[in-house]
Amino acid sequence: MQRRTFTAAAMAAACWPTARAQSWPERPIKAVQGFAAGGNADTIARLVGTEMSKGLGQTVVVEAVVGAGGTLASAAVARAAPDGYTLLLATGGHAVAGALYEKLPYKSVDSFTMVSTITFFPFLVVTTPTSKFKSLAEAIAAAKAAPESVAYGTAGVGSTHHLIGELMSKMAGVKLLHVPFRGDSASVTALLGGEIGLVIAPPTAVLGHLKAGKMRALAITGPRRWPQMPEVPTVAEQGVAGFDVSSWAGWMLPAGTPQAIVERLHAETQKALQVDAVKARLEEMGGEARGSSPQEMTAMVASEVKRWTQVVSDAKIARL
Repeated sequence: MQRRTFTAAAMAAACWPTARAQSWPERPIKAVQGFAAGGNADTIARLVGTEMSKGLGQTVVVEAVVGAGGTLASAAVARAAPDGYTLLLATGGHAVAGALYEKLPYKSVDSFTMVSTITFFPFLVVTTPTSKFKSLAEAIAAAKAAPESVAYGTAGVGSTHHLIGELMSKMAGVKLLHVPFRGDSASVTALLGGEIGLVIAPPTAVLGHLKAGKMRALAITGPRRWPQMPEVPTVAEQGVAGFDVSSWAGWMLPAGTPQAIVERLHAETQKALQVDAVKARLEEMGGEARGSSPQEMTAMVASEVKRWTQVVSDAKIARL
C-alpha cells in the first residue's frame, strides 16, 4: 500500500508541470527589456507583446530593467522561475555582453531557453553632406595610406557599434580610430557639430537626419542593400569581402521552461510577425520582421557570442 501511494504521488508530481503548462497563461506575462523606455528594445517589446496578447488571452506587460548594457535585465530573467511568466526581449547586445563581460551571473546561451527572433536590422556608416569621403571605400583607402587618420564615433567602448568598427578594420586590413561617446545621441550630435567625421549607428538614431539632408549614408553593414535606402551600398560591396553584421532582437525565457509553453510563445510570435501593422512598424525602425525556430535562435546566439569574443580579443579590448 505504501509503495502504491508513493508511486501515485510521484506520478502526480511529474505531471504537475505539464498540467500547469496546459493551463498557461493564467495571469499577465512580464516582458523584461534592458534599455531606456521609448528606445528600440522597449518599442519592439511593446509592439510584438501587444499583438501576442490577443492570442494569449493575457496582457504582456513590458518592464525596463536598465543598466550595464542590458545585462541586468538578462540576469533578472535568468534567475526568474521557468514558468513562462517572465520573458526577455534580448538584443544583439546580449551576445556582445557575453563576449565583453568577464564575469556575468548567467551564461549567455545555457541560462536561457530561446523562443524566436523577432527582427534583424543593419547598422549604418554615416557622415555629413560636406564630408570629403563620398564612399566608405574612400575612407578605407585613406586609412590604408595613413593608419588611424580616419576616426569613427560610436555609442561607447564595447558597444555593438564599436565592435562593428573593429571587425571592419580587421577585415579591411586597416586601422581606424575609435572615438567613443555616451550613447547614440551624443555621437550623432558630435557628427553634426563637426567633432567627428564618421559615425556607426543603428537606423533609428540617424534616419531623421538622413531624410532631412543633414547626413549622408556611406554604407550598410548587413548582407544586402536596405530596401529603404537601395542606393547605399553594403560594406562588402566596398572592398570588405564577406562583411555581414546585423543586430537583432528576440524572445528568451529562463532555462528549463516547459516545452509546451515555449511552443505556444513561439507560435504567437510567428502570428504577430505576420500582422501587416507589426511588419510595417519594424520596417520603419530599420528592421526586417524575421522569426526563427528556438533551435535556430540558439545556434545564432552561440555563433554571435563566439564571433564577438574573437573581435574583443583581436582588438585587445579590456574585458569588464
